[in-house]
Amino acid sequence: MFAKYFYEVWDRLEEAARAAGEDPQAPGTKPAYFRFLTLMAFHTYMTEKVDTAIIECGIGGAYDSTNVIETPLVTCITSLGIDHVGMLGSTIGEIAWHKAGIMKPGAKCFTPSSQVPEAKSVLEQVARLRTSVLEYIDIDPAIASNETILGLQADFQKTNASLAVAVAEEWLEKRGYAAVADFEERIRRGLETVRWPGRCETRREPGIRWCIDGGHTMESIELAGKWFASQLIVTPDFAPQQSHSQARFLIFNQQTRDAAALAKALYNTLSIALQDPHPFTHAIFCTNTTFKETGFRPDLVSVNTNASDVDALKVQNHLAETWRQIDPAAHVEVVRTIEEAVTLVREHASDEADRSEVTALVTGSLHLVGGFLEVLESATSR
Repeated sequence: MFAKYFYEVWDRLEEAARAAGEDPQAPGTKPAYFRFLTLMAFHTYMTEKVDTAIIECGIGGAYDSTNVIETPLVTCITSLGIDHVGMLGSTIGEIAWHKAGIMKPGAKCFTPSSQVPEAKSVLEQVARLRTSVLEYIDIDPAIASNETILGLQADFQKTNASLAVAVAEEWLEKRGYAAVADFEERIRRGLETVRWPGRCETRREPGIRWCIDGGHTMESIELAGKWFASQLIVTPDFAPQQSHSQARFLIFNQQTRDAAALAKALYNTLSIALQDPHPFTHAIFCTNTTFKETGFRPDLVSVNTNASDVDALKVQNHLAETWRQIDPAAHVEVVRTIEEAVTLVREHASDEADRSEVTALVTGSLHLVGGFLEVLESATSR
């Protein structure tokens, strides 16, 4: 289906260029990557007669290519953080203005009650200007009390799940399904059975517990660290400042943002949460290249990376030096591929077969997380 609709859009754009007397291969005759995919998505939805589509913005909202829906049934703005500062601004207020661009007249916009005051002020101003109905959402009582146990780990998912419930309820009401039988039971079942590979996810193989979560902003890397700490603290043999008889690995990369600052934020979060200045016994820094022999799947690599920096392991070597400075006790290594990083952890677990389970946190770039899952699943399928 993807190929079918891709070429339908591609061919129509080329036909339009020819009709205008332009070279269909010339720059400007087709939109950029994300805008092309957005156009293709809308074409697919209309052709397939999709009843309801959930559209997520690419960057921001006000000027995002997805923001062409004039009368959405409902909109939602999740917890805001500092990200994409080159396009959205360097303050929460500036970023909130861009995000608020999706608000539309008469449509409710849900957002967490935990938004910082600066963000709330901007969101409220834009809501008034656009005659949108801004509604703050607390954590759903059933979720807060653990009456409903989420299928997704980490406390921050309680906020996301509560927003999802509010959006679903509003959609049902707008579509005339307010009296759906067993609504609460269906919602509960959905929240408890939902799975999201690579987001606050734990996977196990003999001798290794893999803890996997993306963290590409200061806020998200701190949340990833807190979630990882919570996974360690619940183990029966955990003790603060333990002698590290149990190996703890970090696999990390973030190619396109301030990677060193993110690594430091992760270290600070974990050292405080674990009351331990040495949160990892081993730290491995790799690129987002998936496999040693065959390279990578193109859809797992960011087009925004500098190829020469990747080849020279520039970011990885800088990360390694940063980690050695903040934790000289850690064993730090740089490898080229995700597969090699995984192999190092597996080799250590094999050598320590008679000891406790090795725990590894895989975090940073979502491209790293995607490639890591590809490595795990390719090994499983062999």
